[in-house]
Amino acid sequence: MSEKIKFAVVGCGHIGKRHAEIISRNIECELVALVDVKDKSALEMESLNIPFFTSLDELLSSGIDVDVINIASPNGFHFEQAYKALSAGKHVVVEKPLALNKQDAEKLVYQALQKHKYIFVVMQNRYSPPSVWIKEMIESKMLGEIYMVQLNCYWNRDNRYYKPESWHGKLDLDGGTLFTQFSHFIDIMYWLFGDITNINGKFADFNHKNLTDFEDSGFVSFDFVNGGMGALNYSTSVWNQNLESSMTIIAENGAVKIGGQYMDKVEVCNVKNYIMPELSPINLVNDYGAYKGSVANHDYVIENVVDVLRERNTITTNALEGLKVVDIIERIYALRK
Repeated sequence: MSEKIKFAVVGCGHIGKRHAEIISRNIECELVALVDVKDKSALEMESLNIPFFTSLDELLSSGIDVDVINIASPNGFHFEQAYKALSAGKHVVVEKPLALNKQDAEKLVYQALQKHKYIFVVMQNRYSPPSVWIKEMIESKMLGEIYMVQLNCYWNRDNRYYKPESWHGKLDLDGGTLFTQFSHFIDIMYWLFGDITNINGKFADFNHKNLTDFEDSGFVSFDFVNGGMGALNYSTSVWNQNLESSMTIIAENGAVKIGGQYMDKVEVCNVKNYIMPELSPINLVNDYGAYKGSVANHDYVIENVVDVLRERNTITTNALEGLKVVDIIERIYALRK
């Protein structure tokens, strides 16, 4: 693949614009098409002198040469659009979540294998210096046996976010709080400690009854298949602004807490015979209009796509890992019924 890698972006909202911007800046990439319905969010992108289509079908039938299609549309469209792109012989970059249920995620994995194409799932928090550091700590067995892990995700999402005209908060397009707000942190937990079992949960809808179709808060406990036990406590009912996203690890050789609004700071490192190195400062967070979102490492995601397609590196977050995050959330949400 000597030419530039040709990308198309589906969905021109805040995150789609970020995909388009990063692709345009990368000297090994070329942005060849944009896809969105004709609404306010797309008007600015339509003026970029890049071929603009109002549907994925329209793009695929246009004859434009595309190598990779980035899916940055509302969650409920991810499966259908990714499946069409794979079926057309394109590699796919999918914003989290890969799908809204395990069955659809499995269909995507199967189709990618059949078509010999990659699915890159956007889990950019893996690139954050604290995430890279704690991954190395766990893989090197520096912490020893893992006893307990607690994940706390306490954010604000109110009527500034859940607007009537938005897809946010609608069950068929959003999927729920764990899919849209906190799947990045579930991915980090799975990446570090593996799968979970013996799940128990308690859920509540404190102040979103008129805003969303689902819960805003939950307590979830479980065991790790690889040993140790864990808990996930989450809420979007925090007043006015985000509080924290944190992970506390109690292990044989010490205790670690990674905190901050976006799990972006090592707050405690008390580990036997170990001195904490100085980590690189974290990137800015993504700006979703009036709200900040997850850590802004999308440039690393696109770099990984290029490196994989040029056979310089392996994939950072593959389709099976994206499927497992969907599977874990689906098993947690099964307890709401």
